[in-house]
Amino acid sequence: MTEAAATRHVVIMGVSGCGKSTVAEGLAAVLGWPLAEADRFHPAANVSAMRSGRPLTDDDRRPWLADLAAWIAAEEASGRSSVMACSALRRAHRDVLRSGAPDVVFVHLDGPVEAIRSRMELRTGHFMPATLLDSQVATLEPLAADERGIVLDVRADPDVLVEQVLARLPTL
Repeated sequence: MTEAAATRHVVIMGVSGCGKSTVAEGLAAVLGWPLAEADRFHPAANVSAMRSGRPLTDDDRRPWLADLAAWIAAEEASGRSSVMACSALRRAHRDVLRSGAPDVVFVHLDGPVEAIRSRMELRTGHFMPATLLDSQVATLEPLAADERGIVLDVRADPDVLVEQVLARLPTL
């Protein structure tokens, strides 16, 4: 963290089913920071598309990402740090999110596709079907060397992942 940074904005990213929401909720609770669950920002048309098994395009995602960046910008303008759970699959998506504030960092929850698929098949009440996991994996662009963030193994317990983020946050 730079000395001038008064706020931090942490985006927990990865494909659907990797545990973004659980880790983001745990991190926000420990830090006392506002939390945004990006899925709640999707317009009805996006949710309907995913529910029916159609992967989103970048055109579908563009207004959604702009809304998420605006949320980060509003938190920044209010002097509050924040936590967000968001797929942020492509670098271009992360670039939009970074436009919301000067100090946005990413925590990529990554791991074996079959471990993630197993989680997706067990969960209930979510609009994203496990059948879309392969399209998300194909779309995913891992963090580049010049992007601020870390990669953590999804197979770790969510509480351990939160601890790992907390331990690394000062150096991100």
